[in-house]
Amino acid sequence: YFTSFIQKWVDLMDAVAKILVIDDDTPIRETLSLALETAGFKVDSAKNGQEAIAKSNENFYNLAIVDWRLPDIEGTKLLGELKETTPRMAKILLTGFPSLNNTIDAVNNSADAFLVKPVKLEALVSKIKELLEKQKDEKDYSENRMTNYLETRVKMLTKQDKGR
Repeated sequence: YFTSFIQKWVDLMDAVAKILVIDDDTPIRETLSLALETAGFKVDSAKNGQEAIAKSNENFYNLAIVDWRLPDIEGTKLLGELKETTPRMAKILLTGFPSLNNTIDAVNNSADAFLVKPVKLEALVSKIKELLEKQKDEKDYSENRMTNYLETRVKMLTKQDKGR
């Protein structure tokens, strides 16, 4: 069971990145989704926090783009909820109300990036690629550490068995 879970996780991480766009403003949500699909990403969307949490419980997403103001939950609170569903999901917080307090709130609630609406598509795609590359590097590092640990453990157990 554990091996199949790990393999599924590795396969998902190596596939085309899947992004969840969360915004209650339909034109913004649809425009971002279409633009990101055109840029080569798999995209899903949610119109509120409740829908986003439900989708992230059902599906794996590499990254979420979260609107600051949603009808049912503040974006910074949703960041924490999403971390519960997918701990390594990268999260970009979007706001039309930039302020120092909002930026501090975003950082304190585990946002990986904070962008201001209207966001330039080039800047958004660049930030997404940067975060996905960081995510891939962390995955590779974790896999290497796990491989080294398992190899060392097998050698240790093999030597213990020979000593009996």
